[in-house]
Amino acid sequence: MGSIYLIRHGQASFGADNYDVLSPIGIRQAEVLGAHLAQLGARLDRSISGDLRRQQHTASCALEQLQAAQLPVPTHELDSAFNEFDADAVIRALLPDMLGEEPQALEILRNAKQNRAEFQRIFAKVMTRWLSGEHPKAGLQSWSEFVSQVQGGLGRLLEQAHDKQHIAVFTSGGTITALLHLITGIAPAQAFELNWQIVNTSLSCLKFRGQQVSLASFNSHTHLQLLKAPELITYR
Repeated sequence: MGSIYLIRHGQASFGADNYDVLSPIGIRQAEVLGAHLAQLGARLDRSISGDLRRQQHTASCALEQLQAAQLPVPTHELDSAFNEFDADAVIRALLPDMLGEEPQALEILRNAKQNRAEFQRIFAKVMTRWLSGEHPKAGLQSWSEFVSQVQGGLGRLLEQAHDKQHIAVFTSGGTITALLHLITGIAPAQAFELNWQIVNTSLSCLKFRGQQVSLASFNSHTHLQLLKAPELITYR
């Protein structure tokens, strides 16, 4: 069977003007991941990410560690199907209708870094509305459209792969969540409960034969746990 390693990007710059940049911790996480894969003697046949900066940077940091260990490194490819959904667009579209019940929401979101717990609570409520499909907004990608985007990327991978390939996909939490939904049949709301647990640079493994795909492991972050450095275990 072949393997697809779903790797969440390193910690991004939460609360900064540009979220799509790895933080210093995110860079370190990606380097630790690459060193761990090198220690295991991992041999990748393909490496793919979406075209988001945080995804590509995670890939380059990890692959540099494999190259330093003199392991073969494939040319990195881009496929925007593995991009994250646009969370800012979802919030902008759906939050106004929630302000009657959450009058402090705008202030919380403007100061997200200082209000992490409240940010997460508001964000989860917005996601619930988005997942339901009951609040469509013109120009906003729906959950079902996002799932179709991700499904297209997975389909292309499988069409081009042979059954003994090892493929690394550097992506994001929402994308991994959509794949869990597609492969296991888990309901979107339940999938997003798992989404909140996905650690930066964690590995989830899919096994495939032809077009048949199954989940072999989820959210492994042993490479971070072994360092006994709790600050490296992050979720955003």
